[in-house]
Amino acid sequence: MAKLKDVFAKKLTQVQDELKNLIKTHGTKVISEVTVTQAYGGMRGVKAQVCDTSTVSPDTGLIVRGIPLAEITDRCPEEMFWLLLTGELPDAGSLKELQDDLVARSEVPDYVFDVLRAVPKDTHPMAMQSMGLVAMQRLSKFRKSYDDGMSKKEYWEACLEDSLDLLAKMPALTAGIWRIRYADGKLIPRDPKKDWSANFAHMMGVPDPTGNLANLFRLYLNLHADHESGNVSANLCHVCGSALSDPYYSVAAGLNGLAGPLHGLANQECLKFHEAIYEKFNGVPTEEQLSKLAWDTLNSGRVIPGFGHAVLRCTDPRYTACHEFGLKACPDEPLFKLADIMLKVIPAVLKEHGKAKNTNPNVDALSGVLMYGFGVKEPPFYTAIFGVSRAVGMCAQLVLNRAIGTPITRPKSVTTGWIKEQVGAQCGCCGGG
Repeated sequence: MAKLKDVFAKKLTQVQDELKNLIKTHGTKVISEVTVTQAYGGMRGVKAQVCDTSTVSPDTGLIVRGIPLAEITDRCPEEMFWLLLTGELPDAGSLKELQDDLVARSEVPDYVFDVLRAVPKDTHPMAMQSMGLVAMQRLSKFRKSYDDGMSKKEYWEACLEDSLDLLAKMPALTAGIWRIRYADGKLIPRDPKKDWSANFAHMMGVPDPTGNLANLFRLYLNLHADHESGNVSANLCHVCGSALSDPYYSVAAGLNGLAGPLHGLANQECLKFHEAIYEKFNGVPTEEQLSKLAWDTLNSGRVIPGFGHAVLRCTDPRYTACHEFGLKACPDEPLFKLADIMLKVIPAVLKEHGKAKNTNPNVDALSGVLMYGFGVKEPPFYTAIFGVSRAVGMCAQLVLNRAIGTPITRPKSVTTGWIKEQVGAQCGCCGGG
């Protein structure tokens, strides 16, 4: 049985030496260039950041530490955190030790829930989740050690301590938000017999007689833990952490980005689309009816949510895992039956339509549908569940960046006038030429 900290420390020297030699030998070589379109287009595709925890292959989907996600969908989020940090999966004894450690760190101070109860009833769950983490920042061991004068070599250890504390508390914090926002406000104590994911479902108090909600949470939290570092939530967390802001501040920054409609709210939009179709046809439509609706939607200039992906050119393996779960756990659930028919119909329509680069479904096409089917019927809360999961990857990346001494993020900005001068364009009133 090995401890996470010991395994990580053992690998760290090798990683540090490898990166030092790589930079020394090849530091001046060019690995990317930026076009004007990219500069004005959100830097999409610009290779300017390093992330060793995961990468997205257009033809395979998410690859975590060299392992295709499709091969580890049956793992739990605690195993995923270990894998993200160390590059290997824990043995049974090490996993149990990590889970026990998280239990010991899991209590959320009462004052945090006092803060959350004091906000207006209609406060968004994501705002509450961010508030909760910032309220706990006073507990940061990184901040205390930094103020006490720790060396740079110790940064990662204090960051790991904060990350374990934060991740241990995320299920109780977020379940408490559900209780305050959507239930009677009474908190439900954790069950010592349940793991991290099952306790999250348990503490929310949503009836789960079959245990499938707990199983869904375990799957969902595993699938969404990490997705490179260029997405908004991971990138914001990285930038904030690069200033040596502690994990509480940094993960809160990432969650505030996750709350944006263009990032973490996609599963809500997919659920709305499913509900609108079900209401329109007063039930599950036939394949012919759905095909006509899809064409009408596309011809009106709208998109069909849940299909296509900015990077992937294959079916999202996260969708495949959710679909297989649904077939076993709720094949007769009306909205899942609708989603199943959409899988048969929509890709063919998109392919014939011709504009979509990827006609396959992504994970958002099913995750909200499954949550709703198992009793989590408040779509604004879905992003908070996403936040619990993404905190796993954000914390792993924070620890790694503190370990290898990643400097503060400070890209150089230029003016429109400067760009016009570089490309030989006429400049009017933008400050150049």
